[in-house]
Amino acid sequence: MSPVTVLRYLELAGTACMAHHDKAVRGVKASRVECDEIWSFNYCKRANLEKAKAAPEGAGDAWTWTALDADSKLIVSYLIGGRDADAASDFMMDVADRLATRVQLTTDGHGVYLNAVAGAFGLDVDYAMLIKQYGPTADLIGPERKYSPGICTGAHKKRIVGRPIKALVSTSFVEKHYQTMRQHMKRFARLTAAHSKKLINHVHMVALYTTWYNFARVNEAIRMSPAMCANLSDKLWDISDIVTLIDTFTP
Repeated sequence: MSPVTVLRYLELAGTACMAHHDKAVRGVKASRVECDEIWSFNYCKRANLEKAKAAPEGAGDAWTWTALDADSKLIVSYLIGGRDADAASDFMMDVADRLATRVQLTTDGHGVYLNAVAGAFGLDVDYAMLIKQYGPTADLIGPERKYSPGICTGAHKKRIVGRPIKALVSTSFVEKHYQTMRQHMKRFARLTAAHSKKLINHVHMVALYTTWYNFARVNEAIRMSPAMCANLSDKLWDISDIVTLIDTFTP
């Protein structure tokens, strides 16, 4: 099968999965939601963008914003874009629109969350930030040092709105989920040649992964799919269900 054909089917699959997520993941009755962003890139990294030849629109860094239900492990919402205030606002508006209950919300200390959460939830949320401090990887020397994440030297829990329970202020589940993303999508590995060449291909791949993760993958912590745990599905999907979803989709 030619690469053009594969990309055409990926586009169809991604579009169908985005439409399904938009329709099916609604009215989520969550109590704790964790949000974070994970970095990736397409075509080339931002540092190489100026000297890149024929770089398509959207080339460079691609941040995936993710909202995860801490109890069901459901991906409530995701957005791919920059790491700026506009992306944060769009992301939080979508998160708020999919929830049916007041939640305790935790984000990292990224400043753009403040106005984004206020604009999306107002006062109808129990919101706290988990602000982490990082130090250098002092135990590593040589070239491998730059490929290792910094060591967390401390964390501060800051109440922003409402009455969040301090013991439940955490981003551990959404950060753990990023390990799953890296395992199943090579695009998110820190060192990779498997990155997308166009942003839209990256978007479609994440959409396909999200539907598989929510509906067709058994989460070991809850021993069912996140969609089943969140009462959004009455059965565990398999690949044939996703294929049917794609085959029956009308653009």
